[in-house]
Amino acid sequence: MSDILVVYKKNFEAVHDASLDIITAELELCSKERGGLRVDIRARERVRRADFIGRDLVIVLGGDGTLTSISHNIDASTPVMGVNSHPRDQDPEGSFGFYMDSNVNTFAEDVRQALAGNAIVNDLPRLQAIIDSTSGNRFTTDPAMNDLLIANTHQYAPSKYHLRRGDEKCEQQSSGLLFSTWLGQGAWLNHAISKQELTHLKSKVSPAQIEDHYFVVARDLPHDKREASPWAWMDWTNEATTITSDMHRGYVVPDGWDEVHFNRGATITVNAEAPRLRLLTFRQSMIEKVTS
Repeated sequence: MSDILVVYKKNFEAVHDASLDIITAELELCSKERGGLRVDIRARERVRRADFIGRDLVIVLGGDGTLTSISHNIDASTPVMGVNSHPRDQDPEGSFGFYMDSNVNTFAEDVRQALAGNAIVNDLPRLQAIIDSTSGNRFTTDPAMNDLLIANTHQYAPSKYHLRRGDEKCEQQSSGLLFSTWLGQGAWLNHAISKQELTHLKSKVSPAQIEDHYFVVARDLPHDKREASPWAWMDWTNEATTITSDMHRGYVVPDGWDEVHFNRGATITVNAEAPRLRLLTFRQSMIEKVTS
């Protein structure tokens, strides 16, 4: 018997409730066809990490924000499918749903493909930050699908730190470091730098690098520092980035969700070696979606 967890966006809008009713009814039909399914349904606000353990499939009903926030709880062995509960192509106020390859109109066919093992499996790289405190404690953040921010907790104050990547190192003062996966480029990174800068950054990318490289940008870096150390301003790299904090209080924020705080002297190392995410799609792979 397949063990399925459905996590849905609950904001009391009728369109999301209607989508949940359709998904629930279709899963009941699937259960009858397959001689039984175990299906648990949880609102995003009430789901816990333990709810994801041992599942054969996680279905996330909502938009990209729902999926990115829930993905932090999903390990590398559990397949997840995104179902757009309010597609933008049906309503200008809806969700773009970049990661949501299914919707209520295609769900009946898509979920049967997923249960039969015939979906496209996208093994997505994710970012992580490893924080070593001055007291000797180590903490690894939740994995980030899109992006990860390291900055001063007071956004009006500069983010000060010592930066190291490979053989390069420097001192830096910015409004924070923004890291992004290849697929996450359309989220925050797309708005953090100009179109010309993003085009230049993407010109460094080769298809073989997408699996283990990431983008990094120092936000609002002084122009003379950009010219002196281009690698420290914008980069596409597979080398770990390490900073030593010179901030009274800073934080790491994966995918704009949970904040993990650190103090002056802490060392934070960012890489693309977090547990991957098995995202299911049904018409094309995520790489094809970006490059087509």
